Amino acid sequence: MPTTRRVVAAAAAGALALALPAFSAAAAVPAGSSSGSSATASRSGEKLTAADQTTLRTYAEDTWASMDAMVYPETGLPDDNITGDLDPEGRGGYTSPTNVGAYMWSTIVARDLGLIGRTDARERLATTIDTVARLNRHDDSGMFYNWYDPHTLEVLRAWPDSGDPIRPFLSSVDNGWLAAALMVVERAEPRLTSKARTLRKSMDFGFYYDPKAKGEDVEAGLIRGGFWDEEPTECSIVGNYRDRGPDVWYTCHHYGAFNSEPRIASYIGIATGQIPREHYFGPWRTFPPTCDWSWTEQVPVGEWRTYLGVEVFEGAFEYRGKRIVPSWGGDMFEAFMPGLFVPESDWGTHSWRVNHPLYVQAQIEHGMDEAKYGYWGFSPSSNPAGGYREYGVDQLGIDGGSSTAGGYTSDQERTTVTPAYLDCRAAEPEPTAYGDGVVTPHAVFLALEYDPQASLENLANLRADFDAYGPGGFYDAIAVRSGTVATRYLSLDQGMIMGALGNFLDDDSLRGYFVSDQVKIELKPLMQMERFSAGQ
Repeated sequence: MPTTRRVVAAAAAGALALALPAFSAAAAVPAGSSSGSSATASRSGEKLTAADQTTLRTYAEDTWASMDAMVYPETGLPDDNITGDLDPEGRGGYTSPTNVGAYMWSTIVARDLGLIGRTDARERLATTIDTVARLNRHDDSGMFYNWYDPHTLEVLRAWPDSGDPIRPFLSSVDNGWLAAALMVVERAEPRLTSKARTLRKSMDFGFYYDPKAKGEDVEAGLIRGGFWDEEPTECSIVGNYRDRGPDVWYTCHHYGAFNSEPRIASYIGIATGQIPREHYFGPWRTFPPTCDWSWTEQVPVGEWRTYLGVEVFEGAFEYRGKRIVPSWGGDMFEAFMPGLFVPESDWGTHSWRVNHPLYVQAQIEHGMDEAKYGYWGFSPSSNPAGGYREYGVDQLGIDGGSSTAGGYTSDQERTTVTPAYLDCRAAEPEPTAYGDGVVTPHAVFLALEYDPQASLENLANLRADFDAYGPGGFYDAIAVRSGTVATRYLSLDQGMIMGALGNFLDDDSLRGYFVSDQVKIELKPLMQMERFSAGQ
């Protein structure tokens, strides 16, 4: 499994790459201080019944059981995955900064929902943070390596099951999720504020920032996917953006798609002053409509606008009567995971607030109306046939087939839609049917605040119609036509479920902890000034 997963991790868990040619937190604050959706009403205004809330709390309790089972108590580090029976012998034997971050914010959610006590939560977090402080990392950037043994704490150089070699890598986005969790702990657990802050402030996201990624005359640069501190066999660029310590080997690609999970690293870099504010407008919303970009999914609609002196093509894709700013692969975790921490819909009233609900509706319509699966929710997850794979709605993704996977699709057969692109690409015949669609529950939970009734109904149907629920909550993925279920749990995916439930049931608690005054001062004005071309 690790061998398969690491290939996709470069795109999925490593943020679904697009290849292109320190602040002081305040004291702990009450949950929900940053935005204000209530525990009984979603952003769509729908009210939930007491029975609905009880169901969601049960999901949270069971999901927490899987997170708990993945943790090595002596180190406080979670494993990457565990078998569906939650047997400790079924843990994968490796972990990442993202996994550790997911466990930490899930612990805060479990505490606030009353699933564990405050003392238990504090002791768990203290163990984890003390262990993280002991991990070997890159001294000059303060960044952590991508894979560790959660028991011995060694940086992994071979996969536990296959023995295949690993060259230690330092990912910008994986470190982003760890830093996000540390920011949550800083404000959520006062007795750990100092330790969490010290760790987080030592992480310099400016080490990834290439100010000239889009040319010498462009004010906004991009972040690299990451770097190696040993010469790799992969494509690399030698350099050091901070001129601190020896040169490193950067990935050849930058993260160039805005609506994708790497924006968490961008948000943190901007909020801490390690990356300039102009960078917010550096990544592409879509590429401009010229033949230079005819490898992308479709011809975008939109117009050029200028913010902070940076020209931005405010592009959108058209899907079933909607104009939507696409993600890289058309999946849910790219589009919504950063919003678990940053109140994008509250601050981006003419951008994210418009786009997010349309994106959810498009995922629903694809599953229910276009592909006719009877279920919806598409995002990278365990492959029910084995390993790990990317899934999404092809038409909601920028990737038009440049990757070896040929774009992200919702089914095992990789059914795609390829429209004409101006006069530089002919259309391919539209599919007459879709194959074995793969739905992952974490995608449905990410949609919960935008369409709670559709989400609850979808989850109930998955649980009733398949063997999709175990002692740790929903299993990771279901192939809905064959009925094949990936009966295991991933800490990343379970962490997204816990984060979504924490915000929904506890008045945006995760966002409230993440958003200090400085985060709000630095990020909110950027989101307020932008106007997406999204709409209906």
